Amino acid sequence: MSKIGEDKISNAYHDSKNIYNGVLTQGNIFARAYIKFFWGGTDDVAIAQKLLSFIPDDFSGTILDVPCGTTVFTAEKWLRLKNAKITCLDYSADMLQQARQRLDGAAHITLTQGDVGQLPLENQSVDVVMSMNGFHAFPDKLKAFDETCCVLRPGGKFIACFYIRGKLRRTDWLVRRILAPKGWFTAPFHTETEIGEILSARYSKVEIHTDNAILWCVCEK
Repeated sequence: MSKIGEDKISNAYHDSKNIYNGVLTQGNIFARAYIKFFWGGTDDVAIAQKLLSFIPDDFSGTILDVPCGTTVFTAEKWLRLKNAKITCLDYSADMLQQARQRLDGAAHITLTQGDVGQLPLENQSVDVVMSMNGFHAFPDKLKAFDETCCVLRPGGKFIACFYIRGKLRRTDWLVRRILAPKGWFTAPFHTETEIGEILSARYSKVEIHTDNAILWCVCEK
C-alpha cells in the first residue's frame, strides 16, 4: 500500500469514526434508511454473525483479524476465545483505539497497527484470517489477498465479507460517486466472478455467497 493510499484511508476513517459503527450496525433510523436504499437492506450484523459462527467457541488456534476496525462485530466473540491467540490489525490508529476500549486489555489479544500489504506475521503461522468489510478499502487488493493467504497454515481458513460491483446499480453509484472519492472505499472493485477466480487461484476450497452488493466467503487453504 502506498503512503498516499494509507493516508487517504486513515483520514477517511478519522472523519467517519463517529458514524462508522452506527451505519454498520444500523443503530438509528437514518442508518437503516441508508442501508435499505443504497445497499438493498443488507444486514451487516447478520453477515458478521454468520462469519463468526465458523469459528467454534472452544477454538484454541491463532486468528488474524484484518482490518479489525473498531471490533464492533467481533469483540464479544474474541473475548470469549480465551484459549486462542488473536492479532487485531488495522492501519488506523483511531480504529485501534476504539477496539482497545472494547477488548479491555485481554491477555490473549494483541492490537497492532500495520499494513495488510506487509503483514508483520510469519508465513503459515495463522489458523484463521477474518476480514470484515475491509477489502473494498485496500488500494492493492491482490497484494492483500496474497498476504492473507501466505500467513495461513495449510488447512487454514480465510473468512471475509466485502463490497463487490455489478450487483446493485444504486450501490455501485454510491461507491463510485461518494464513497470512493471520500477515500472510504478504494478502486479497483471486483465482480463476483472475478473474486471467484482470485480466491480459487489461492485456496483449495472456496465457498462464496452474496447478499446484494456484499460478498461473503469461507475458503480453505
